[in-house]
Amino acid sequence: MPITYETVCSALVTILVLILYVAMGARVGRMRGKHNVAAPATAGHPEFERAFRVHMNTLEQLIIFLPLLWLATFFYRGIAWLPAVLGLLFLFGRLIFMQRYMADPKTRGPGILLGVVSYVGLLILTIIGIVQDWTVFSA
Repeated sequence: MPITYETVCSALVTILVLILYVAMGARVGRMRGKHNVAAPATAGHPEFERAFRVHMNTLEQLIIFLPLLWLATFFYRGIAWLPAVLGLLFLFGRLIFMQRYMADPKTRGPGILLGVVSYVGLLILTIIGIVQDWTVFSA
């Protein structure tokens, strides 16, 4: 993949998302210490459990998000910055998810919704891009 404006934007979004993920992991470690939850335990104080679930749920989401971000970046030939903007939407969704889940897990919905909008948008861009390329190759 050549280095282009789109790839640099998506690379920066990837770095920001991974920094957030590392920060979430550090929070889990702090909560382990604060609440004396010895590894490898994954249950204990509710604050630790919420931090642990935020971190693990984000890992589960990264498996979907990162491939879609890069597939959309590679294939989509429309508005160059659109995959990265959808990536930022995912990042903000994860931040909102983390803040709300830590305060009250029942209020996590808006963060989840932003993530789903991001995935669906990236999936649509990827499909559009593949169809664009398919028509070029089949001509």
